[in-house]
Amino acid sequence: MNELRTHIVIDNEIRFGKPCIKGTRITVGDILQWLSAGMTEQEILEDYPELQKIHIKAALAFAAERDAMTKVIVYEAVT
Repeated sequence: MNELRTHIVIDNEIRFGKPCIKGTRITVGDILQWLSAGMTEQEILEDYPELQKIHIKAALAFAAERDAMTKVIVYEAVT
């Protein structure tokens, strides 16, 4: 997992600080949206030749790790 983290960078000067693939302006969110819209890994790699398979894997791993860290806070109104 640590190797995959090296492919993701967060820089406030690039895409408003969204996590991006290192050396590109392609965000983790972009990759997730393309996959959820039905694009295959091969289609993404053909459309964005600066990407490699490891970048797609890194984006998925980053999203999964971030989701695992998300905590749900339940707020109950006091009546």
